[in-house]
Amino acid sequence: MGKRFYLASLGCPKNTVDAQAMARLLQVAGYEGTDDPQAADVLIVNTCGFIAPARAESLDTLRELAAQRRPEQQLIAAGCWAQRDGERLLKLVPQLDAILGTRTWDAIVPLLRQLDERKSRTPLIHIERGRFALPETAGTAGYAIQGATAFLKIADGCQRQCAFCAIPAIKGTAVSRPIEAIVQDARALQEQGVLELILISQDSTTYGLDLGLKDGLVQLLERLVTEVPAIPWIRIMYAFPGSISPRLIELMAREPQILPYVDLPLQHAHPDVLRRMRRPANMDEVRRTIAELRAAIPDVAIRTAFIVGFPGETEAEFQTLFEFVQEMAFDRVGVFLYSHEEGTPAYALADDVPEAVKEERRERLMVAQQAISLRRNLRFIGKRLPVLLEGQGDDLTIGRTVYDAPEIDGLVLIQGQHPVGRIVPVQIDEALVYDLAGHIAQPKARRRRAV
Repeated sequence: MGKRFYLASLGCPKNTVDAQAMARLLQVAGYEGTDDPQAADVLIVNTCGFIAPARAESLDTLRELAAQRRPEQQLIAAGCWAQRDGERLLKLVPQLDAILGTRTWDAIVPLLRQLDERKSRTPLIHIERGRFALPETAGTAGYAIQGATAFLKIADGCQRQCAFCAIPAIKGTAVSRPIEAIVQDARALQEQGVLELILISQDSTTYGLDLGLKDGLVQLLERLVTEVPAIPWIRIMYAFPGSISPRLIELMAREPQILPYVDLPLQHAHPDVLRRMRRPANMDEVRRTIAELRAAIPDVAIRTAFIVGFPGETEAEFQTLFEFVQEMAFDRVGVFLYSHEEGTPAYALADDVPEAVKEERRERLMVAQQAISLRRNLRFIGKRLPVLLEGQGDDLTIGRTVYDAPEIDGLVLIQGQHPVGRIVPVQIDEALVYDLAGHIAQPKARRRRAV
């Protein structure tokens, strides 16, 4: 029997894609995956290093594995935190055998061979700053499958320089995958029966700029609609304010395969805060884009995210954000506390909003959004919605509508246990703050033609 590996992936879907790519490379090399750390020869944690809470989760996972490991087991920290601050990670978890960065995940097999051949317990560090590992150059695929849903990476890295964000320091500038490589992955997913394809990157709306493409996301979507007609749902994640083109809106309105769902992280609504954040500050343009989306796609669901407590945020600036959320009536809103991250441009500013004030502002905003969310959900009562069934428990079946992305948005609760991994019509009977409840709808009876 070959060696076994245990791989825990933390953080965002992009990390999950890298983790599954590593797993495929290991399996080709003869390793066997296991869900039991005690049964593994190699323990790998694909860490998240974006903000302090994510690093805390990664550290807890690493220390738990380190405390239980057998002497002959190898423990490796991979991913974003490893890339961002591998030396510090080694000090925090001295039992680590190796550090593997985000741009060198494709070197997992050679790294394990090096560990087998080393003469001492000195940790190996495999971090590079200049290169970028793409799935096709590593001889693997760039997707992760979860049930009937697949996350398909179309690019990585980011060319933006938002003041609060560590991603450019971790990932580097944006690198787009070639359209043909993405389409090849999508065809493979279609053959595997995937029902939902989620396109992910740091900023999907600027896909292809580095390849010299104009409106590259539109070009990619047009190919996918043609090449994978058997995948009924294609979802776009992470649009950037000001980058949603008229061609993209028109394509979404025309093609039912492209879901009426836009994730548009705005981060704030006061122009002065946005300028300090190094974000687009023209709120009239934001309002115009949202109005154009809603006019062209009347049932579009718009998700956004905001940061409260950014350095210098006054009560008046927060009030502008609060009133904007009420004005726009977004379908989904995430609110995050500002995290003062070393290595970001905002770290030079004073973290001068007390944590208690950040928490209070987040609570106020979320309470306001809950009323909006419930109001938006009430419009679905009595309607039939297509729902992707994903799980069962307590005599319930859990699913999602086209208006809900996995893990971040609402669910549909259906009485009884029904086969998962399919899309079915559900009659909505009840609306909750974030979720819906209903029952599987019976097919509509056909009217007989008069003779």
